[in-house]
Order: sequence, then structure tokens, then C-alpha cells
Amino acid sequence: MITLPRAAAAAVLACTLALPATAAAAAAAAPDSASARPTGASDAASPDRMRLPAPTGVHGVGSTVLHLVDRSRKDPWVPAADGRELMVTLHYPAARRAHGRPAPYATEPEARELLKAAGVTDRPSAARELARLRTHGAVDARPAPGRHPLVVLSPGFGAPRFTLTNLAEDLASRGYVVASVDHAYESSGTSLPDGRLLTCTACTALDEGGVPGSTVTAARAADTRFLLDRLTGPAPVWRHAASIDASRIGMAGHSIGGASAATAMLADPRIDAGVNMDGAFWDALPAGGLQGRPFMMLGTDDDMHRPGGADTTWDTTWQALGGWKRWLTVAATDHFSFSDAPVIQRRFGLPAGDIPAERALAVTRAYTAAFFDQHLRGQPQRLLDGPDAAHPEVRFHQP
Repeated sequence: MITLPRAAAAAVLACTLALPATAAAAAAAAPDSASARPTGASDAASPDRMRLPAPTGVHGVGSTVLHLVDRSRKDPWVPAADGRELMVTLHYPAARRAHGRPAPYATEPEARELLKAAGVTDRPSAARELARLRTHGAVDARPAPGRHPLVVLSPGFGAPRFTLTNLAEDLASRGYVVASVDHAYESSGTSLPDGRLLTCTACTALDEGGVPGSTVTAARAADTRFLLDRLTGPAPVWRHAASIDASRIGMAGHSIGGASAATAMLADPRIDAGVNMDGAFWDALPAGGLQGRPFMMLGTDDDMHRPGGADTTWDTTWQALGGWKRWLTVAATDHFSFSDAPVIQRRFGLPAGDIPAERALAVTRAYTAAFFDQHLRGQPQRLLDGPDAAHPEVRFHQP
């Protein structure tokens, strides 16, 4: 198994790298087709701006932020806190001709903490620049008609929820409601509505306090259960909750967020399908696996996540999975390639995988969307059947 300090450090770096990338996505204009174009968004962005590729689906993207507090349990990192706090960004398919102000990418304090964690300290205006970048989402835009599958996204350890913005916006444009979650005290910085900034107390607990990674995955599984209760239960917190089809729920995550997807599925039968993007597993699956529910492992094509690699938890988990499953690796990627990080790495000259940034994001989007289209929508996807000439970087494994 990967040692915890390495996993934690990787996650923190991933989150740092991801901020500019997501911000970059924010700067790009929304697609023209049936889009909810943020009011005042410019079609022509400065050529030197960081940007993520535009969403690929037919829908525009709406965005709203929720602050949730579960007072039925103590926060595992700060027991004196008033319950377990979550900040959640919802991205969802917007109605035609819906309008709204551009959704912010991050607050300036969040951006500052992320850049600090990445070691970017020689650009005084960088945090302000990142925080002001526009996204593809329109704040509180009217949702598209109908009921849509729900996908929960959990970021890497130390990473803010916005490090998965490119994937969240793309899935929303394809017709999914996507809930990206900041787990309290587990990110470089999370801004709350009352002005507080929660930093990564958990990072110290894991790196220096000897706390096992399973504490993280257990907390995130409970977070996810609470989130689903508040989005799909009898008194939903989102006024457009009727847009969610509670019979079709998936979860994906990066690094320990991906491991948490499996743990959350064990704890909550409402989650129908899951994806782990390059994360070591911290919980062993029981003999029954995930009760036949589909799961996909998507990772680096190196001595870490190929069969028989250094992260032996992938081999162990693969054997325990009893339903539909895929083990895919992507050539030339690094640990951060499955988040927004590639764009950020390029922007700030940070070490990165050899795969081009846009290609890394495109591959992650394509295979994640195909997985959820097949397992939440019942639409068979040839992309998941085996090697594809249009995606030569992706390798299928059958250990």
C-alpha cells in the first residue's frame, strides 16, 4: 500500500495544481448550443488566460453553492466544531436561454491557500487572478426540464472541491446533476458563508499524528450519506431538487476521494456505480464486494497502478469486485492528470505527466461520462468494451 505521507502530499499538490486549471475552465466561454451563458461573459478571452476546455455536452451549465451542517455527528478532525460542515457546489444542466451571473471559481482566500500549498509564492497577484476567473456555469440558472442522474465528486486529500470543476461542468453539460464536496478540514482552504476559512487540520493528523487513511474514507462516506439525505430526502435543501432522479446515483473521486467512492458504496446502497481515479484503497471490500454494483479504476500507466504494481490495494480490490468492473490505465499521465491539475502545472511550470493537458482532461471526461452513461442511463458504451483507436493512451487490464 502507498504510505500515507506520500498519498497525502500527492493530494495536497494535486489540489494546488488544480486551482488554476479550473479557473482556466472558468475563463472559457460556454458552448453556444442550448447554453446558459453567464450574463456578461465575454466570448473572446485574453490569449494569456488560463482556461479549461469548454464542456462537451449539449446543455448549458447552471451552478449553485450549498452550505450544509450535520449536527448529528462530531467532526473527526475538530471535535469541538459545531457539527460536520460541508460546502457543496452543484453543477447541473441548464434550460435553454437561461441566464445568470458567472459562477466564481474560488474565493481569494481559497486560491491563496491552494497556491501556497503548491509552492507558488513568486506571483503576488496570482491568487486574485485565479479567484476572479469566470467559469462555464451560470449562478442559479434555471435547470433543464426533466429528472437527471446525480453524481457526487470527492476531491483528493488536501484538495478543494473546485479541483474537479472541469469534470463537474462537463458531466452537467451532458445531463447530470453533479455535487462536488469540500469535506471540512480536509482541503488546503474552504471558505464558509460566515467568512471563516477552514484549512487542512486533517493533513497534520495524517502526516504527523499517525491517523489511518480509513478515517478519511469513513468520514467521507458519512458525508456522502448526509448529502444524499439532504438532496433527495423529504426536505431537500436545493429548491430544484425535483431535477434529481434519486434512483440513479453515482460517485467518483480523485486519489483518496476515489477510494472514498468505494467506501461510500459499501455504506449506502443508494449509490449505484463508482469510479476511483488513481487513489489507493484504504478499506478492504467484504466477500460480497459491492453487491454486484459496477466500479471502474482509472489510473496511471506505470509501476504504481498497473496490475502487480506498488499499490497492491488495486489488485486486492479488483479480486473482491464481483460485478461489472474495469481496470484502465492511461499512458504518460501522473497522479494529478485526472483532476484540473494539468492546466495548472503547465501554467506555473510545475512537474507534470507527459500527456498534453487538454488530452488528459479529455480522456478523463470521456471515460467517466461513458461509465455513468452506461450504468446510470442504461446506454451501452463501446468505449468501455476494449481498446479504442481514438484513445490509444488507454489500456485495459484483466489481471
